[in-house]
Amino acid sequence: MKPPWLKKKLSLNALQPMQRKLRGLNLHTVCEEARCPNISECFGRGIATIMIMGDICTRACKFCAVATGRPKPPDPDEPFKTAQWARELGLRHLVITSVDRDDLPDLGAAHFAETVRQIRSKNQGMIIEVLTPDFQGKGDLISKVAETEPEIYNHNLETVKRLTPHVRSASKYARSLSVLSFVKKNFPHLTVKSGLMLGLGETEEEVVGAMKDLVNSGCDLLTLGQYLQPTPKHLPVVEYIHPDRFEAFKKIGMELGFGAVFAGPFVRSSYMAENFFQMTKSPDALQTGL
Repeated sequence: MKPPWLKKKLSLNALQPMQRKLRGLNLHTVCEEARCPNISECFGRGIATIMIMGDICTRACKFCAVATGRPKPPDPDEPFKTAQWARELGLRHLVITSVDRDDLPDLGAAHFAETVRQIRSKNQGMIIEVLTPDFQGKGDLISKVAETEPEIYNHNLETVKRLTPHVRSASKYARSLSVLSFVKKNFPHLTVKSGLMLGLGETEEEVVGAMKDLVNSGCDLLTLGQYLQPTPKHLPVVEYIHPDRFEAFKKIGMELGFGAVFAGPFVRSSYMAENFFQMTKSPDALQTGL
């Protein structure tokens, strides 16, 4: 049974207007596909995280609700439609993520980059945040996306080193760190961001160790959230982390050198992303991580 601090209501009325807009353009969101607990809140505020290149992933991470299988070719009109959707909503900050596309020759990097370019051309002044796969650690593919000048380059470490082989499909702990360090070294003007899920059986020492590895890789911003089992087929929750412990990890992270840490049970990579980015400029911009 979930503890009281993890109770959150789902409002169907808050979902429907955004869902109609998305379905009209045949766009997908990680909010829906990954069963995010914050979906009512974000959709109700007119915010969503677009997931490009379809809703079928080539990997099968044991924490993720996104379907695994053989994806269809990416929709060539998707970059334009995403830009149009963002413009209609008048978004000030947009997070773009994708499924893993290990089936494509360039792993989807060109499609990702074109999506950013289209959004930028039609949405001047918008803060663009990319949440990318690891592109198998290939620098030329990482560069394709980074060269489009998103303000924030995000790639999630997801979990601690010991648990990575058990939790993440085809992903490697060191490779994810190398993605972040590559971006910071070659595109130092970009803000580098990453995130960890807690509650999978990691120890406090392992969490702190992962945070140190992230800082040493050039990571500027860190999100820490509670892992929630999306279906009975996925990994079970080992522990529900109390909000006080999230606050303690936040303090440790700031002491280690992150520019900002957003920590709390309901925190996700793109949750309140606009406020989190502004937090680097004004510590009072983000009021809650619960």
